[in-house]
Amino acid sequence: MKAFLVILLGAVLCLDSGSSLQCYSCSSQLSNSNCKKEVECKNLEKCKTDVIRVVGLFNIISKGCDASCEASYQDFSVGNRNISCCSSNLCNVNAAGSVRYSYGMAAGIAASVLWPFLNNKL
Repeated sequence: MKAFLVILLGAVLCLDSGSSLQCYSCSSQLSNSNCKKEVECKNLEKCKTDVIRVVGLFNIISKGCDASCEASYQDFSVGNRNISCCSSNLCNVNAAGSVRYSYGMAAGIAASVLWPFLNNKL
């Protein structure tokens, strides 16, 4: 019985603890729902989410593992870019912003541009 317990303890200690960080991965997707592929990162890598938002039109979402990930935000005249980093399993599940938000913004801009023309014809 003691021999069995020693072998069992040895087997448990030899098992992989699963210490690799897992992140979602995708490249240049328009929807966060297309970014559900799970990958294992290498040692010292973090999960990275990179979202380029074109104002009023759409988002371009990329996710994955990155050893040199640095969070940043850049504002451009036609949109912005948001890079976020995290270091727990599957922490990059959400993109910064959503496609629904972009469609809503596009509809709002279109309505505000068209309103004066539609209002004058009625």
